[in-house]
Amino acid sequence: MTVEATNITAQLHAEIERTPERYRSLLLRLVHSFREGLEEEAPWPNATDSFRDGWRDVRAGRIHPVETLWNGIDTD
Repeated sequence: MTVEATNITAQLHAEIERTPERYRSLLLRLVHSFREGLEEEAPWPNATDSFRDGWRDVRAGRIHPVETLWNGIDTD
């Protein structure tokens, strides 16, 4: 996460904290609707972009073997 994104996230958290408790459920619905609206407008990534993102993850070490996908899912 970049410094700018961290700053914006901190600002969002501060605004939420300043919002009276009785209005937070309305704020949550507003944010949820906003995010859903963005997802509807966002096009699916093309194959080139998907490959580029995946290759970036590989080079950054953000991958895990498929065999480990379900490790730790069975917790007692």
